[in-house]
Amino acid sequence: MGKRPDFVQLKEVGPRDGLQNEKQFITTDDKVAWIDMLSNTGVTEIEYSSFVNPKWIPALADAKEVGKRIKRNPAVVYSALVPNIRGLENALEAGIDGASVFMSASETHNVKNINKSITETYPVLKQVIDEAKKEKKKVTGYVSTVFECPYEGKITPTQVMQVCDQLITSGVNDISLGDTIGSAVPSQVELLLDEILKRFPKEKIIMHFHDTRGMAIANIMTALNYGITRFDTSIGGLGGCPYAPGAAGNVATNDVLYLLHGLGISTGIQDKKVQEASIFIQNKLGKKLPSRSLAYVEGTG
Repeated sequence: MGKRPDFVQLKEVGPRDGLQNEKQFITTDDKVAWIDMLSNTGVTEIEYSSFVNPKWIPALADAKEVGKRIKRNPAVVYSALVPNIRGLENALEAGIDGASVFMSASETHNVKNINKSITETYPVLKQVIDEAKKEKKKVTGYVSTVFECPYEGKITPTQVMQVCDQLITSGVNDISLGDTIGSAVPSQVELLLDEILKRFPKEKIIMHFHDTRGMAIANIMTALNYGITRFDTSIGGLGGCPYAPGAAGNVATNDVLYLLHGLGISTGIQDKKVQEASIFIQNKLGKKLPSRSLAYVEGTG
């Protein structure tokens, strides 16, 4: 462990990871208006949608239209989840700056999420990575269930390393390590990062924590102590995985900002604008979002 960073980058994944599991459909007009609000908060990357088959994620069936209609802030990278070449073609047509490919460190979760074994997934992703790189797009490799799988139980660092090795060899620019079911505690984060950082520079690692058991902030603090400077967060704490039963939303952007700014760590993100965007989508969904700091600002915490 070393000195905590002075600056941390948050990637806003609410429009994709946040909405994918919501039963209340958000209209295209509202999605566009919301993403435009997020574009002016100071975040430097927004994962705005997913180009998977709409029958699997109906909440994001309008990905292409959303991508074409949002007002692009030149200071923001607009990325999207891309499962295969067909999805990449649609994403490129919509104007992505970055592509996110995804797979799991757990064989069972990978099959349920992608309908392929881990071994069968590699060539599909390699094709997407190669084509995206030809188009000069940045590619992030998501690795799900890096601590625990809802079907297999504990996942070892060795299992995670094998997947990361393959993705880096295939050409991804960085790796996002996902606590998909929100089960990890700081000692598990330490165990994984001890191994990961022997092989890969910390600049290539992004941490992606869900907050099912309320441990996400503690886990982020642990990762900060390892010098990790990049995290995926979701405004208001929106989210969940359709193929991870019981998983709560991603750690709330609002709450992570409260932590980081309280520690004196710069993010370039404006808290007030994040809260305004949170209230906007909360009202559209018609339910309270789980962010603690949002509830406090609203006087309901």
